[in-house]
Amino acid sequence: MSRVHPQAVVDPQAKLGEDVEVGAFTVIGPDVEIDEGTWVGPHAVLQGPTRIGRNNRIYQFAALGEAPQHKGYQGEPTRLLIGDGNTIREFVTCHRGTVQGRGETRIGSDNWLMAYCHVAHDCLLGDDLLFANSASLAGHVDVGDHATLGGFALVHQFCRIGAYAFCGFGSGINRDVPPFVTVSGQMAVPHGVNTVGLRRHGFTAERIQAVKRAYRMLYRQGLRLEEARERMAEELADSEDVQRLVAFIDATQRGLVR
Repeated sequence: MSRVHPQAVVDPQAKLGEDVEVGAFTVIGPDVEIDEGTWVGPHAVLQGPTRIGRNNRIYQFAALGEAPQHKGYQGEPTRLLIGDGNTIREFVTCHRGTVQGRGETRIGSDNWLMAYCHVAHDCLLGDDLLFANSASLAGHVDVGDHATLGGFALVHQFCRIGAYAFCGFGSGINRDVPPFVTVSGQMAVPHGVNTVGLRRHGFTAERIQAVKRAYRMLYRQGLRLEEARERMAEELADSEDVQRLVAFIDATQRGLVR
């Protein structure tokens, strides 16, 4: 049985699962689905089509599933999809996709989006991400699992943030950030491997050493990107982590932070 505050406004077409709680003055529009165990605080606004999974915590003044900020948007029924176990803090905004893009914005599970973060249309977010206050993504940004964006980090449209990457406070990111790499600055430049993050996620010393070797090839030996990629693929072929980095390079369209 869901628990909806009498001063909340929930459209009759919205679907609330078991044990969903909705706070006072929250507005939930049609075509919104919320799975069991999710808590929505007061003064939030949820529009659809939006699907929200289980056991999320959505704090006051969050705005989820609103129309994308895109001049080409003409009211098409695009979607916002949110997984399970996310924490979405005050004033976070997450917009639906566009037909010019994926048609949906997708946020995975077990993520922390701190106050004032923004996820624009057609973004694809993985799992176990941490976005500190006011980190913002433009449209069509992909963020891999276990990545971190520091406060006020800004990501240009169509960029990719690799898995386990760390983007420091105030970073301005206009190119792809490879997996495992730490970047910061305006504009962001690489500052080594995210060793602390890798250790926290259970990487062994041997795995970290392989990633560090790959980083040196990519950024410290004066090689062209194509040369670094070939050396990594050949000399570190036994490292699944490095091969993930090679695959990321192969898929880049905006180039890597340099």
